[in-house]
Amino acid sequence: MPTIDNPNHSRPLDVHRWSDHPEVKALVEKLWEEHQLGTSSAEQGGKPSTGPKPATPTIKQLRVLILDLYVAWLEDPELSIGVSMSPNHWKTNTRYNALHLSKKLIPLINTLREVGLLDLAPGSYAGSGAKGNRTTRIRAAEPLQAMFRKAKFARDDVTRFDGEETIILRDEKDANRAGKQVEYQDTETTTTMRQELQSYNELLAASFIDIATLQEPVIRGEAERESPDIQIHRDHSRVRRIFSRSNWEMNGRFYGGWWQRVNDDWRSKIFINDQPTVEVDFKGLHVAMLYARAGQAMEHDPYELPGTKMSETETVYLGYPAELARKLCKKLALTAINAKEKSSAYRAFREGFPAQHFAKRLTNAQLDKFLDCFLQRNPALTDSLFSDEGIRLMYLDSQITAHIHRHFTEQDIPVLSVHDSYIIDHMKVAELRRVMAEASEAIVGRALPTAIKLPDAPEYEFVSDEQLQEYIENRVNGRCAGYMERVFDYQERTGRRICPVVKGDERLDHALSLE
Repeated sequence: MPTIDNPNHSRPLDVHRWSDHPEVKALVEKLWEEHQLGTSSAEQGGKPSTGPKPATPTIKQLRVLILDLYVAWLEDPELSIGVSMSPNHWKTNTRYNALHLSKKLIPLINTLREVGLLDLAPGSYAGSGAKGNRTTRIRAAEPLQAMFRKAKFARDDVTRFDGEETIILRDEKDANRAGKQVEYQDTETTTTMRQELQSYNELLAASFIDIATLQEPVIRGEAERESPDIQIHRDHSRVRRIFSRSNWEMNGRFYGGWWQRVNDDWRSKIFINDQPTVEVDFKGLHVAMLYARAGQAMEHDPYELPGTKMSETETVYLGYPAELARKLCKKLALTAINAKEKSSAYRAFREGFPAQHFAKRLTNAQLDKFLDCFLQRNPALTDSLFSDEGIRLMYLDSQITAHIHRHFTEQDIPVLSVHDSYIIDHMKVAELRRVMAEASEAIVGRALPTAIKLPDAPEYEFVSDEQLQEYIENRVNGRCAGYMERVFDYQERTGRRICPVVKGDERLDHALSLE
């Protein structure tokens, strides 16, 4: 039986994978009947199951499992799924398990493995909080993959369950785990947030959001850095709002869109409904918010330190070239604003750089000098370092983002948020900047400064109309054939015309720039 050689190449089981496609039901029913999965509850120790019946019939739980194995196989045949085999893990009465998956999954998995449909790597446990702990890993074995290849359904027939919770409350994080999800009682506020987010997600799901230069809708990860592939699909456009420390006024940012996990260059190639986009950024958002709280306007680049002019073309800050010094200062200042005390801030700063990077060797005294210069430049922030302000500022910027989402969703205009910047159809940039100003004034009492972001351009650099027009024209001429095929598929699936050409149209060559 094949083994899973790299159990770390995995992701958790998606408990909200769903489809009502008749061919999906047919495949699941075939597995259910051929392998007598309806009796699999007696597999462990020969004992019949006890207790109340699961809220979701076991055959529907099997559907979730098979669908997630199918999606993982499509994305990467070597990718495995992490799943707990402990009955105590499965809680059906939580808002974060909308399909009420239960411990009934455990015997299903065991039986599927015994009949050769699953590859499995057992979980490991080295003690509470140990780094070696991991759940069991599973993936579709070759016989199940063969069924997937013959299946008469496709990736777009697999969606997400409508009842999936999108307003998440988490508790305090510690050194060994991420914050756990916390149960809560709905209030008028949480209900309103969920309704607004549902409308926003429905708009994203109905829109065509893609990267025009990609032949295949995936950004390949870097093997040497063990970074995962990023799939460009509407399932990965679903956004959640996450609050932290069991507190509705901490964090609250919007997470989940695939565009949040790609760099500036890839984001610059995003098209929405076959239109090039532009990204607009709040300048030094958290620093600007702290200035606003102090009753002041931030009218300068807060990370540009006092320097020594070496020549007409070179300026040195604390012995480093200007651009490098600015990057170090920005990273350190934001880390200090987020931290509770200095030692943890400096440790987090160093850990944020790859191995062998010189910044890992910067001493505390050197970092002190950077922050001293930063405060000379920004005296209004003297009391804001090492103050645990970051998570509270995130809540305020999430309120700004909610305002922006609300405005454009009401007009059926998709806008993609990246915490402190927003991506929109190039024809809506002026309106976006106006709404960003209105939203920030409503939340922090002052319209915060914004800037258009272009790839490879210095941060906060002024972008002229001519530069912006050239940027848009370059993007329009960059559509590849694979992207156009996805446009046509979207139009056929939805009946919505977003592109002036169709398959077979003689004008198609003018819509493509092929190598």
